[in-house]
Amino acid sequence: MSHDTIVTDRRMMQVGKGWVQGVVMVMLFSFTVMGILVYRTYTASMPVPDVVQTSSGERLFTSADITQGQELFQARGLMEYGSIMGHGAYLGPDFTADYLRRATDITADLQRQSGIQDPTEQNVKDWRTNRFTDGTLTFSPNQVTAYQQLISHYSDFFGKDARSNGLLENGITDPTQIKQLTSFFAWTAWASAADRPGHDYSYTNNWPAEKRVDNGPTADLLLWSALSLVVLIGGTGVLFAIYGRWSRKIGWHSEEAPAIAFRQPGEVGLTKSQRTVAWFIFVIALLFLVQTLVGALAEHYRADIGSFFGLDFINELLPYNLARTWHLQLSLFWTAAGFLAAGIFLTPFISGREAKNQHVLSYILLGAVAVVVFGSLAAEALSIHGVSWADGPLFGQQWEYLDLPRVFQVLLTAGMFIWIAIVYRGIRSRLKGESKGNMPWLFFFSALAIPAFYAVGLLASTDSHLSVAEFWRFWVVHLWVEDFLELFTTVMVAYIFVMLGVVRERIAIGIIFMDIILYSMGGVLGTMHHLYFSGTPVEHMALGSFFSAAEVIPLTFLTVEAWAFMQLGARQEAKSSAPFPHRWTVMFLVAVGFWNFVGAGIFGFLINLPIVSYYEIGTALTANHGHAAMMGVYGMLAVGLSMFALRYLIPADQWNDKLAKISFWSLNIGLAWMVFATLLPLGILQLYHAVGSGYYEARELNYVTNSTNTLLEWGRLPGDLIFIIGGVLPFLWLAWKGLLSYRSGRTVDQMPQDVLFTELESSGAKKW
Repeated sequence: MSHDTIVTDRRMMQVGKGWVQGVVMVMLFSFTVMGILVYRTYTASMPVPDVVQTSSGERLFTSADITQGQELFQARGLMEYGSIMGHGAYLGPDFTADYLRRATDITADLQRQSGIQDPTEQNVKDWRTNRFTDGTLTFSPNQVTAYQQLISHYSDFFGKDARSNGLLENGITDPTQIKQLTSFFAWTAWASAADRPGHDYSYTNNWPAEKRVDNGPTADLLLWSALSLVVLIGGTGVLFAIYGRWSRKIGWHSEEAPAIAFRQPGEVGLTKSQRTVAWFIFVIALLFLVQTLVGALAEHYRADIGSFFGLDFINELLPYNLARTWHLQLSLFWTAAGFLAAGIFLTPFISGREAKNQHVLSYILLGAVAVVVFGSLAAEALSIHGVSWADGPLFGQQWEYLDLPRVFQVLLTAGMFIWIAIVYRGIRSRLKGESKGNMPWLFFFSALAIPAFYAVGLLASTDSHLSVAEFWRFWVVHLWVEDFLELFTTVMVAYIFVMLGVVRERIAIGIIFMDIILYSMGGVLGTMHHLYFSGTPVEHMALGSFFSAAEVIPLTFLTVEAWAFMQLGARQEAKSSAPFPHRWTVMFLVAVGFWNFVGAGIFGFLINLPIVSYYEIGTALTANHGHAAMMGVYGMLAVGLSMFALRYLIPADQWNDKLAKISFWSLNIGLAWMVFATLLPLGILQLYHAVGSGYYEARELNYVTNSTNTLLEWGRLPGDLIFIIGGVLPFLWLAWKGLLSYRSGRTVDQMPQDVLFTELESSGAKKW
């Protein structure tokens, strides 16, 4: 069938309807349960008191103070410095655990002063007694004294001692703001110790571990940890039993692929919109470089908290929390831009034609991306530096990972929907002739899920209840990233192999549907593993741990399938009469599979088991998982997809295969060094310290910056240099070459059906 033919009848679906029914059943079950959890999050999370008072009725602080303290905590980037209820950054303390420890020490001392020689039992009773009634929370006299003394402590912490704590000098000195911050910390600490009504554990499932209030692992936590292991072992066994029985009918195994000749890049004409992708890739490479540099700066502060090699002005301009904010935000920006660029580049190959003025819309999207990126980075800097007029939705920083101020969150979401419009108008003619279960529709639906599920993060505003905000925030952190970006990844990889003639469309569709089912069975409800200790009811932990364990199962399967993936490409290359032009694209895709299993699978499961997470949350093991999964999966994929496009954008005689090779190995060696030489041992040591000495002790700045940890932090330097110099810079150079030559070659509006290959022999199967 020619792309130029006007299609009047839809082409029937290439696989059985059972696949679609399976996807529908999994999605209906998962999101129905998620709907129940939404209701429970709003109705059964830890309460925000209207007023907190003394036993004599004198008001200490109100819900407005708590909310304003929470907003200030975000605006000043403190969630990118320390954490609250376990979530945030890893240099500063967890302020829930910090307040709880300091307050309980004060109340114990007060009881000793009153004549109680061993105040342990009385101190536990004081803190575990829940005095919340009808919107009013009453602090005991000792708790009131602790609160008042800690206002003074945090005044020093964020004021005169701020520089030595790794923050901007005298960053927060306003007495009202200090009181609001202390009120926010006090509320979370109260919820972590006071018994949940009708239960013998706190609102946070007894997190953090703190002997002073008798906080320890609950029965639910231990039970669901054990059941999670059963799910993992049993599920893996079932999957491999199925795989052994039907291995010739599922996965990348295919005997239908014909003998082909790959069309060489110089023979393939590109559309005007595809040529705009050169600009996207160059911006991606630049943002990647900046992201690694500010990441290295943030890492340096962990080894030398006071300065950057004696250059104090850098610390004053780019303190740790700002460097980490930019590092995290840029990682999302450049990888997301990689997906946008890949979608624009693949669309004409899918459609076979160029929609009118498609390239103009692409340039508009690029401009919108630039506004969001540079506007949000500037706004975050102003917010963290506490510029008096830099507040509100245009400047006020949001929750960690969703750090963009509200206006830029909306603009980014709108930009992604503009991208969907570009993709849709590009393949609209093709969609009209296809069943909704075929590759073009799967490409469109998976692309549509990207802005749709990122938009869910808008439900987490700065003044949202903490538990509610965490619930919606992790729809982005987990559900958007680990399920729907995985889905789009699978679709793009499968489609590229179909376009290259390596695998038939029917096989690719089966792989896509299988991955949707496998990922979504654990991935959707597995989102709740982030909410074990966020003030939500216990069913979030039960379901989160149970289904989170199931997430490892498809990653195990896909790792096995990666070998078939490599062999399939190698066999096809051997049969081709022309060289395969995408060796390094495929190598990056193989790296994605490896890091998906290691970073998301092994390291993810390590920290998701409830009993481990109880002591581990907010430690270097979380950073270890984050770096291996984010860079290893989405970073490598974005670079790999860029290499695919650059291979056609750069003239064949100017393509430098050696630079692509150096970039591939340097990025992977550098990431492995970062993970295995620094983050993993740091995390194991910190977990050991948390179990042996206490969670508060493991998060203290004195521990984080001790000599052993500092040595490990410095040991990361060679890996970072390999990563940046050997990995990022060659990629940037290739991107620059692509930009210089983006107008080279033949520009077309129409494409032949098999644009990237020529079939040498017919297999008798109907082609797409």
